[in-house]
Amino acid sequence: MKKCIISMLALAFAISANAQEKGDDMQPLPHKIENLELLDLRKNITKIPFYGEKNLLIFYVDPDKYKQNHEFTVEMEENHRAAGENIEGLGILNLKNTIFPNSIVRSIARKRTEKNNATIIADPDCIVAKEWGLGDCNNYFVLMIVTKEGELVYCKKGELTKEEQAEFYEVVDKYR
Repeated sequence: MKKCIISMLALAFAISANAQEKGDDMQPLPHKIENLELLDLRKNITKIPFYGEKNLLIFYVDPDKYKQNHEFTVEMEENHRAAGENIEGLGILNLKNTIFPNSIVRSIARKRTEKNNATIIADPDCIVAKEWGLGDCNNYFVLMIVTKEGELVYCKKGELTKEEQAEFYEVVDKYR
């Protein structure tokens, strides 16, 4: 009996550790979130643009993993499948544990936004992940949809499979 209990505890611990490794320790969806104060690319305090005004497509990116989903995001940009008058896209840089100096990441992002008019803000302390119940976002490219009512309705971390990409388009179509 004692061996059975120990085995069950070991299995529960292994499942919990595996879920945390994959970043699956987030709050169930959908759930309500609040607008947050973060930093613009010049280190000025800012709120998340368009929060409460439009549905948001948010790319929450660890600069160490910016290439995750690269082909998918390029395809999304080219086919305009996530574009619409009711949705606004923006990027948030998760700068907490990156191997790159934050000043260099912000500088590169500023140069890119000057070319493509993208909206990018910075999260130097992983506030988004903590306050929105996303769990561990280190080493992940996180794709989210937030409704204009402030509800997080979609969140995927890491490289999206073809099935997850199709699921994303099904969800985003409701909010465009």
